[in-house]
Amino acid sequence: MRLTNTLAAAAVIAVSGVAANAGGLAPVAMEAPVVVVDTPAASGSLNSGYIVLGLLAALVAASGSF
Repeated sequence: MRLTNTLAAAAVIAVSGVAANAGGLAPVAMEAPVVVVDTPAASGSLNSGYIVLGLLAALVAASGSF
């Protein structure tokens, strides 16, 4: 019975020691905040996605005519 109590106490101490150091012992490293600068698009320009979509549609239309 005494061995069981000793083993139980050792297990509790071991588990609590691991839980206390779960985050590690290294200091916390703070990262610089990320700043996103959104620049407005020019009012007269087309989106390049529309140009690619138009070219793709033209290729599909041209391939169907042969």
